[in-house]
Amino acid sequence: MRWMNIEGPSKLEGSIAVPGSKNSSLAILAAACLASEPVTLKNIPNIADFLVLRQIGEEIGCVMNRDLLGDVHIDPTKINNPIIEPEKSGKFRTAYYFIGALLAKFGKVSLGYPGGDDFVSRPIDQHIKAFEKMGATFTFHKDYYVVEASRLKGATIYFDTKTSGATINSMLAAVLAEGETILLNAARDPEVTDTALFLNQMGAKIIGAGTDTIKVKGVKQLGGCSYSIIPDRLIAGAFLISSGITGGTITVKDIIPEHLTSCITKLKEIGVGIEIKENNITSFLDGRMKATRVRTAMFPGFPTDLQQPLTVLLTQANGKSILRDTVYPNRFNHVYQLNKMGASIEVTNGVANIKGKSPLHGALVNASDVRAGICLILAGVIAEGTTTITGIEHIERGYDEAVAAFNSLGAKISLHHSDEITNDTLMMEEFQKLIR
Repeated sequence: MRWMNIEGPSKLEGSIAVPGSKNSSLAILAAACLASEPVTLKNIPNIADFLVLRQIGEEIGCVMNRDLLGDVHIDPTKINNPIIEPEKSGKFRTAYYFIGALLAKFGKVSLGYPGGDDFVSRPIDQHIKAFEKMGATFTFHKDYYVVEASRLKGATIYFDTKTSGATINSMLAAVLAEGETILLNAARDPEVTDTALFLNQMGAKIIGAGTDTIKVKGVKQLGGCSYSIIPDRLIAGAFLISSGITGGTITVKDIIPEHLTSCITKLKEIGVGIEIKENNITSFLDGRMKATRVRTAMFPGFPTDLQQPLTVLLTQANGKSILRDTVYPNRFNHVYQLNKMGASIEVTNGVANIKGKSPLHGALVNASDVRAGICLILAGVIAEGTTTITGIEHIERGYDEAVAAFNSLGAKISLHHSDEITNDTLMMEEFQKLIR
């Protein structure tokens, strides 16, 4: 077991560069398997999910190597096996992108059910619907499922709900399918557009990415290319939020401000000052923070991945805030942890009622997913005393060197492992209770 200790309170100040987007990277790494030539990808974060994905690549014959500059070189020309072990594919949710990446080449893909962060209900029914429209069949077994198609044909697909994962997966399948595929009610996320731009650079014919309607004209094959992943807007947003939480001034560098419009607008409404330049944003506390109402939505709405960090901010605002998550209504595991630290938050039917001006104190808490982990780090930074966070493997799934990044801004975070408490039975018992 490993955990982190945070000594608070601290004020975060300074500037920080944002790594490449986790969500874009996982889609584009899988998409590279569609190529008939080697591919080079820049700005891929060295996160735990990448390491798992590289293992999957090795399993199917796709070599992925990172050079000394950090660029990832992919050789998909020797892929010979469309069977992915359930144990590996179950470690993170977006392993399903290998369906879109491999089905046209092999006619059959086998993999385990989605893993990764657990938000109670995250169905893949829209993926299934899209692939069946293109001529695929699904066979479900206890630990894995098999997708088969003698050939994929273009189709008109209407998504019943906006879904970034199904939109991207459908694009991957459609680029080598016969004829034209039209995706209606498609997700507009920057990560969808990023994936489409990458595919087009390899020779795909995709128009409309970033809008509700995407058209894909199938081609015979895709070539190689060199491509740079967009910066991670969700990590950038968390750092912008942190300035309001701690009262410091933070400059987030190497980002695309347009990707953060909803976050910036909401922060201004709360009372966080924002200065925008071409590729960086500075945030600072601009007077007293006030309560607000927040409703998460698919892009360009306020991101569900930022509601957890924002919850910490709202515990320090004046008044009572109301936060509704319409994307994942059960994504409130962090609330119990924050309440252990002194927050006063009640959740009912996907709505959090947050009492402001709640002083936080250190406690033993557990990170249940990537964003909850970042949320608890921010809470620990302003809490009085020592905050101990377990479940840090979830943070590492989405953020490389998170501790170093926060410490560079003035946080006091240290990493520890279970060997340090083997003689402390009571502490070990507390950890075991927490993770259960």
